[in-house]
Amino acid sequence: MEFKIKHEFFNKAIADVSKAVSSNTLFPILTGIKVAADEDCLTLTGSNSDLIIEKIIPEVIDGEKILEVFQSGSAVITAKFLSEIVKKLPSDIHIKVDKEQHMTITSADILTNLNGFPSEEYPKLPQMENAEHIKIPAMKLMEIIKQTAFAASKNESRPVLTGVHMSFKENRFSCAATNSHRLALRETELVCNVSGSFVVPGSSLNELAKLMNNVNGEIHLFLTENYIVFKTEAISLYSRQIEGKYPDVSGLIPHEAKTVITLNANQLLKGIDRASLFGGEWKNNNVHLMVKEDSKLRISSNSSSIGYIEETQNIIDISGERELSISLDGTFLMEALKAIQEDEVILRFSGSMRPVLLKPVGNDFYLHLISPVRTN
Repeated sequence: MEFKIKHEFFNKAIADVSKAVSSNTLFPILTGIKVAADEDCLTLTGSNSDLIIEKIIPEVIDGEKILEVFQSGSAVITAKFLSEIVKKLPSDIHIKVDKEQHMTITSADILTNLNGFPSEEYPKLPQMENAEHIKIPAMKLMEIIKQTAFAASKNESRPVLTGVHMSFKENRFSCAATNSHRLALRETELVCNVSGSFVVPGSSLNELAKLMNNVNGEIHLFLTENYIVFKTEAISLYSRQIEGKYPDVSGLIPHEAKTVITLNANQLLKGIDRASLFGGEWKNNNVHLMVKEDSKLRISSNSSSIGYIEETQNIIDISGERELSISLDGTFLMEALKAIQEDEVILRFSGSMRPVLLKPVGNDFYLHLISPVRTN
């Protein structure tokens, strides 16, 4: 194998696929990145078996020739050393790999030699020939992931809750994430011939959002027996699905409320942020919300070591009972409000120990549910 490549493109591709590589693995070859040169492109692959990232670099990008392949072939090189040396090189790179998997890297007057693994021992990618296929606008999918994945559990005691439940049914695509104390649910209309559901690790979707944040056009989803694949022309992410039955979250959503209020979303976020400074000594970062007869919202929190904070905010609209008192996890509330893109938010209260439903005004396809916390 032999090729020349522009430094910035090779360095970026290595950084992207390295996100799937783990140094803590029982299989030494998985500490490496597979570099494969074909006649008109270079393909880099990183994997920890649960997550696989593949990046394709074509010969020409935006009219500029950035790759020249002299001889096809492949090699697997330890990701840590390949990444660190390429990052520190000053200019374009010339790479040769011999039959013993020794990689010679030349850049300006710098010559480096790295020992590799036999490339034929690198795991094969999951097969997609007979996989069900769905197309989703990239910007829409990134938006949905950012509005749900953060609510997935970080606790591995219930693995299925560390994932996001994706469901396709009757031309509707929905994503749900919960840690049993909060729920983020997002739906969108989508023309597709696939029906079914699967659970994708929240960590995989967070990596996907970083990798494809600036992608335009469509992302192709392929559903294999064990993996879900997110694919564009240049980059693919393979994520192993989480086994297990995801809870039926539709039954958690309250249909009646004692009090419904409408607030300015950004103003409420800032108020919760201020109050959270004083809620840190509580296990759940307690922030207290109260409405009294004057139809104002009071946001407060206290700390025995720091002090006390309270502020009053105007309510745009209120219906139902004019008095309520509830404590919520300030962090959960802030993360929900940051994910809401609309200017105004509706909060529906069903009682002091019942979950609070948040949803943006004018958007019936997105909601959050947050359980109250005890104050003693």
